[in-house]
Formats: sequence, C-alpha cells, structure tokens
Amino acid sequence: MPPLIDGAGGGNPPARKESHVAAHESDDWWRSAAIYQVYVRSFADGDGDGTGDLAGVRAKLPYLAELGVDALWFTPWYLSPLADGGYDVADYRAIDPAFGTMSEAEKLIVEARELGIRTIVDIVPNHLSDQHTWFQAALAAGPGSPERKLFHFRPGRGEHGELPPNAWPSQFAGQTWTRVEDGEWYLHLFTPQQPDLNWAHPQVRKEHEDVLRFWFERGVAGVRIDSAALLAKDPGLPEFAEGVDPHPHPYIDRDELHDIYRSWRTIADEYGAVFVGEVWLPDSERFARYLRPDELHTAFNFTFLACPWDATRLRAAIDDTLAEHAPVGAPATWVLCNHDVTRTVTRYGRADTGFDFAKKRFGTPTDLALGTRRARAAALLSLALPGSVYLYQGEELGLPEAGIPLDRIEDPMHFRSGGVDPGRDGCRVPLPWTAEPWATPWLPQPADWATYAADRQGGDPSSMLALYRRALLLRRTQPGFGDGALTWLEAPEGVLAFAREGGLCCVVNLGDAPVPLPTHRALLLASGPLAGGLLPKDTAVWLRA
Repeated sequence: MPPLIDGAGGGNPPARKESHVAAHESDDWWRSAAIYQVYVRSFADGDGDGTGDLAGVRAKLPYLAELGVDALWFTPWYLSPLADGGYDVADYRAIDPAFGTMSEAEKLIVEARELGIRTIVDIVPNHLSDQHTWFQAALAAGPGSPERKLFHFRPGRGEHGELPPNAWPSQFAGQTWTRVEDGEWYLHLFTPQQPDLNWAHPQVRKEHEDVLRFWFERGVAGVRIDSAALLAKDPGLPEFAEGVDPHPHPYIDRDELHDIYRSWRTIADEYGAVFVGEVWLPDSERFARYLRPDELHTAFNFTFLACPWDATRLRAAIDDTLAEHAPVGAPATWVLCNHDVTRTVTRYGRADTGFDFAKKRFGTPTDLALGTRRARAAALLSLALPGSVYLYQGEELGLPEAGIPLDRIEDPMHFRSGGVDPGRDGCRVPLPWTAEPWATPWLPQPADWATYAADRQGGDPSSMLALYRRALLLRRTQPGFGDGALTWLEAPEGVLAFAREGGLCCVVNLGDAPVPLPTHRALLLASGPLAGGLLPKDTAVWLRA
C-alpha cells in the first residue's frame, strides 16, 4: 500500500504554483524553509564529462521545484584544486571551470528565484587553498614579511627548529603544521593544502566582508559558514591535552568570534540575507551565543543528526535543541545527513545507528531494507519538527552509502587516517538520474543504483521520491508546519508523538510492536503501510486531529 495524502495514495503531486513564491516573500522565510544541499560535483552533469556542473543544476531546476524546496545550499563552487572537495578555495570570486562560469552562476541564481527557490552559498573563512595568491605570496616573501602575517607562520621548536610549534590535533588526523623551505612552519587544522588564516589581521576580516558583499550583490539569499567556530586562534599557541576541554580553548569557540559575526550580520542585514553556521559545540549555552539577534540567524543541529534511532535519545535531542534555541528566539534546524556524514539509509540499518567520525570503518554491515524503513519515518519526523529543515541531495531517492574501490578514493580523511577511515566519498557519489550511469563519473556509481534512478522513482507512488514530494507539498500548504510550538503527547514506550498548531500531529513508532493511532480526523501521510489500523514499528504518520 503506498503512503497516503488526505487518505488517498498514488499520483504525482501538483506542480508548484505561483502562490508558493508569494507565500515565501516574507523576511523570515528562513525560519521554516526546506533547504536542499547541492554538492555540485555530484549533482548533475550538463556537458557529459563525468563531473557535475552548473549547467546540470540549471537543467534540474524543474525537478527541484517539483520536489518543493525553498532554497538551495551550494557547497563550494569556487576555483579550487579540490584537495578537500572544494573546501580548499583558491579564489572566492571565481567559479571553478569544471563547474562552469560566473555568468552561469548568476543565471542559475535568477532562474532558481523565478521558481521560488533561493540560493545559499558556502563561505570557507577558516582557511583557503595553498594555491591562493595570498599564500603563494607568503611563501615567496619569507619570514617576518607582512604577507606571512595573514597566516600562522611560526619558527619550530627544537635545537634546529625541526619540531612543529605545538602538537595541536588535526580535524583530519595527522599533523597540523607543515614546514616550508626556509624553516618556518604554517598552521593547518585540516590538510596541508588548507593553511589557516589569521583572523586577528584586519586585512583578513576586510577581505571576507568584501566577499560577502560580492555574493549578496549577485542575489544570493544567504551564506553557510564552514567551520564557523574555528576561526580565532590564541596567538600564544598554547598546548592542551586532547580529551580535556581547556577554558578558553586555543582555537575552538573563542570569544573573539562574536565580534566577527556581528560585523558580518550588519552586512547581511543590508541585503536581507541570512546565515547558517556550521557550529559543533557540546555546550548549549555557548552554542546559543552564536544565534543572538545581532549574530547568526541559524546554525546546524548536529545533536539530532548524530543521534541513534532510539525514541528516548531522539526526544532528548529534540528537547535539548529547542531549549538551547529558545532563549535567543532562533529557529532550530533539522538535518539527517550531509556531504560529510554516512547516508541515512545505511546508518539506520546498522547495529549502531548513531554517527561518529571516529567510528567510521570499512565493512560495517547494514540492513538496507530496515534502514530504508527507518529513513522514511525519519523524513516525516524531521519535516514535522519546528524550524527549518535541510535535505542532502539523494536523500529523496533513498540512496545508501556507496562502497568506493580503494584506488578511486579521493577524500583526504581516508589518507590522513592511514587508510583506516573509509572517508566521505561514499556519500558523494553522483546521483542516478536515469538507469543509465553518467559517462565515466568522477566517482563510480554502484551497479545496482539503477533501481534508485529518479526517472524510475518518479512514476512509482510508493517510492522515496514520491514520499518526499508529498511531504514537502503538505509542509508548505498545510497549517502547523515550520516554525512554531511543539507539544509532546502521551504515547506508548518507544513511540514519539507530538502536536503542532492547527491540530497537526506526528507519531513515530520506534518500538518493537505495532501501536494504535491516536484519535484523528484525517490521515495526511504515512511513511509506510499501516497494519489493520495500527502503526507498525519504524513507521511514522502525520495526522490531523
């Protein structure tokens, strides 16, 4: 039995109406938006060279409009040597030729907006590429030069400076310092191809403010800030013990960051643009500081993303998220997966359904049928929660994590782990638009991915794509979704049930047995077949009370 809309299944949802555009013209559209993450390199190939590009995205705008999203977040599309998937930026004001041209980007922004879809770009302020003109100039200028003060160059320790300035741990394993020919060392919290910028230098601040204006002038509606809590560094470069949280930390969540983001906010307010920060912090009070009214508008919710498929822990994650946002009046964000995280279908089919970078290993078994049922239910759960929601490309197709042959892996996390970590390429494989694979895609598609192809799912009312289309249609046309209040309802053990405004109710069964549905007037949508009026395990429903 296919999932239901208003008690009836089957058929494609109606095409997006012009009224949708008008309905989202308010300044606070971002508080309830459904935002789709585009990893350009793997989204759609417009010229047949095996690499996704802007032409491919432009060709798929009708698909995205029919899907029903409000905005597109583009991971970096800038000029880059791709040492870290584009997060090593060589020029913030140029589109990488593999993806297209600035003219195409400008057309894409306009064409998407005509369909009611806004554009969010990724800014990478903590570091840039070692091929950037600033860093090349710093290497040429030598120790003590003004050019080197834009970065963190230091003499080494030891009798001959042969030891790095400190032993700070890397975000990608391995060392955080690289020595150059003249003997100095430079800091890189990620790969050696990504030197960290010195945010105590006024030129670094001015450059990024100019970059923000550059993109806002081209019509982007917002900016996602990569590694938003890492920019500021203690100039004394003090050591600290890993696993022991120092106060203050020498490079995470330093107080100086808030002045940076206040200055950014004044620029965004000039253009009516918004920010979403990548902020990984266990301290909810310090996390909320980034969301004060004069700083960032939103930040990613990693507590929910990493949470196991467990009713008690999911409810705690939801409660904690709403509680930490409440004091500053910011909306929560909900996301199940992104370009760094094991895909939901695979993760939810494993014995350990949570996510932790340190635990990623080759060959971890998964039950894809189980994971798919849970991913369908999780989609309805996340889309019904208060605030905005992010959808990573391919989640609407139910794609699993792909196994990548060892000789095709590109992700530096794999190599810097000594080959232990499989890396993130498995969630970055090019999307299967048709049963026929791309022409020699930059990452190989698994042989069985024809079954996930968008053209096949488009005509199947029981497919994951049909579920997402229906859910997003209801979310933007029915009362009770998006920003607002949530009230928990009494429910059996292992069941999450909550009410939203207007009588909307979401029930998710994570228990071991089917449970009765609460009293309701209408069944709006189910993630899977019901069993004699009961809600089976790993299934979710939207009801109208």
